[in-house]
Order: sequence, then C-alpha cells, then structure tokens
Amino acid sequence: MVLRILYILFILIILVISCEKKINHIDSDKFLKSIKDLSGIKSKTGKVFYFQPLNGFRIEQANRLAKEVSKTFGKVYVGENRKLPKSFYVKERNRYRADSIIKVLRNAHGQDTITIGLISSDISTTAKGVKDWGVFGLGYHPGSACVVSTYRLKKRNADEQFYKVVVHEIGHTIGLPHCPEKTCLMRDAEGGNPLDEEKDFCVRCKKILVSKGFVLPH
Repeated sequence: MVLRILYILFILIILVISCEKKINHIDSDKFLKSIKDLSGIKSKTGKVFYFQPLNGFRIEQANRLAKEVSKTFGKVYVGENRKLPKSFYVKERNRYRADSIIKVLRNAHGQDTITIGLISSDISTTAKGVKDWGVFGLGYHPGSACVVSTYRLKKRNADEQFYKVVVHEIGHTIGLPHCPEKTCLMRDAEGGNPLDEEKDFCVRCKKILVSKGFVLPH
C-alpha cells in the first residue's frame, strides 16, 4: 500500500514537471513570435543592433539611448515593448533570470543581429557561488544577445550610467573581455558600481573595435 502511494506521488511529480516545461516552452515561443523580423537589414560592420524594451521599459529612454549608442556601433533599431514569460521570474528574489532572457533573445533574429534587452526590473544570474546574483547586465562573449537593467543604477547620472552598462554588454557580445584598465568601459564591476570612474574604451579595446569595422567617435 505504501509503495503504491509513493509510486502515485512519483508519477504526479513527473507530470507536474513535464507540464511546467511545456508551459515554459509555449511562453518562450509566444514571446519570440512577437518580436520584429529584421531579416534583410544589413550594416557596414555586418552587425545589426536591436533594442528590445521589456516589461514596460520606457520607449523614450530606449530611443535616447539608441541615439547615443549609434555613434559607436551604427544604427540601432528599437522594437516595441514586450512582456517576459512568467517562467523567467524568480519570486523569492523578485528578479528575472538574465540568462533565461538572453537564451530567448538570441533566437529572436539571425546571427548577424545583436539583440539588447532593456528592463527596469532587477535581473540575476548564477555567479560567485550564488544562484541568483543580482547584476547590472549580462552578456556572453562572443554572443548575439545581452540584457541590461536600470534597477541597480544610482539615481544621479542614471542615463550616463545606463549607457555605459549597455555599451559594456554590447562589447562582450562582439568579443571584448573584461579589461584591467580602471577607466575603461569594459572594466569588471566585481559586485560594486565603478561606473563613475569609467570614461571610455581604453586604447587596446578601441583597437579591437576598429579591427571589427566599428568607427569610433573622436
């Protein structure tokens, strides 16, 4: 009798897990289908940059940011706001999983498109032995998508700080690693907020960007 009850409980657990996976997959598919198709758009560098506002991120802020980022990386397209799947949300920490966001964004367009998710909610990833480590942004190098949040920025110079974080994560996606130079935009935050100390790409990082076809402002 006990074994039969345990067997039934085991089957129920398996069914719940499989249903959750199916729901998560459906949510992700719906999200992907709602994103604008950029096929056919070309750029001089071979890369197309696309801002994807998420969960009510202000479009006017995305447009201002696109104007600044375009000075280094060329034209930046801004999409319509899209709501993230509920499965990306970690209720216990009140955060969205950055790695889950990147996983779905990188499948939104072709390999030549860099998709940058913009969100005002807190985001996290697994780092430094912590399952849900809060971060400014996350991007893999090289990659085709990244995500950046305004949640952890200081209120003072918020737009400037956000620009630096976005450019930092874009840098990762096109192949730039963290840089030891304290004033370089590719500096590792290391759990702090060094954004006020960061000024521009250092000479070494600029050379890498130029070698990839990007024209840097003087």
